[in-house]
Amino acid sequence: MYKKLMIAALPFLLVGASQTSIAQKRTTPWTKEQANAWYSKVKWTAGANYISSNAINQLEMWQAESFDSTLIDRELGYAEGIGMGVMRVYLHHLAWQADKEGFKRRMNTYLNISDRHHIKTIFVFFDDCWNDTYKIGKQPAPKPGTHNSGWVQDPGKLIFMDLTVDKMLEGYVKDVLTRFKKDTRILLWDVYNEPGNSGYGNQSMPLLQKVFAWGREINPVQPLSAGVWNLRLKELNKYQLENSDVITYHNYANEVEHKQWLDSFLVKTGKPLVCTEYMARSRGSRFENILPLLKQYKVIAINWGLVAGKSNTIYAWDTPIADGSEPAIWFHDVFRKDGTPFKLEEVTLIRSQTGK
Repeated sequence: MYKKLMIAALPFLLVGASQTSIAQKRTTPWTKEQANAWYSKVKWTAGANYISSNAINQLEMWQAESFDSTLIDRELGYAEGIGMGVMRVYLHHLAWQADKEGFKRRMNTYLNISDRHHIKTIFVFFDDCWNDTYKIGKQPAPKPGTHNSGWVQDPGKLIFMDLTVDKMLEGYVKDVLTRFKKDTRILLWDVYNEPGNSGYGNQSMPLLQKVFAWGREINPVQPLSAGVWNLRLKELNKYQLENSDVITYHNYANEVEHKQWLDSFLVKTGKPLVCTEYMARSRGSRFENILPLLKQYKVIAINWGLVAGKSNTIYAWDTPIADGSEPAIWFHDVFRKDGTPFKLEEVTLIRSQTGK
């Protein structure tokens, strides 16, 4: 989802990594031994970041009036059909705040559907990407030809503007984790997407630290993680790698640069790896050159986008098409709304990797 991938050396990330005892309370991240014991029970899989095609953002997906279980069932069926076994799905605190019990019921409904399709879920709590203002209720229409024109941050600038927000966010995270902390349909919790994006930098560190602390207080059976995405954010990266139970990351570069990330620091952590975002065709990150690489390294592979829809992620980050016409090369996404793939060769490749 990030707008520009930063490639740099990263020796500092491996300094001071936590080596906590298995016997300690869950105030610390998993050790390498604990993380790999978890991964030994997880089958390698591929998947996608998923938002229902009728939703422009997280709020439209999760609000009662626009949550569409029939559509979700159909679209996750497309994923199952090509052997995808995991979806990464964004939540939003405002949908919870507006209807706490209904929000959790809808999460459970989603998990019921995904489980029927043999798909595990990674839920995302917070996000520093795209629009910094949002409101409950009817969401804006997409801007023609514009990537993620209606996607919203969580909590965004609100956390700097309202001193009461911190306590509310703590309640949100703890309530959701308490409800689902033993749910085997959930693969892991991605506590914060791209902290420091949108120019926030280290301003995102306090919330990042707090969400890990809140999560460990509830102590879910699933791992907690926050993915590295921009190597210039050194302090954030160091904290993310040292405090994630398993290592997640984003990389939209070609196979040479992606492999460089893997070899230069990711593999050296000694923990299981999950690539929670990749695949931007016009930037050289494609299924044919990245998915086999990730399988070779035993990295769970989660591309951006399943079904083309209101998020407009078939369009590239920085090159909108004003008249809304379809680009010759889709930036993200695999399927049209009717289940037809953008590129048949891609789904054939995905099936060959997933064994479908």
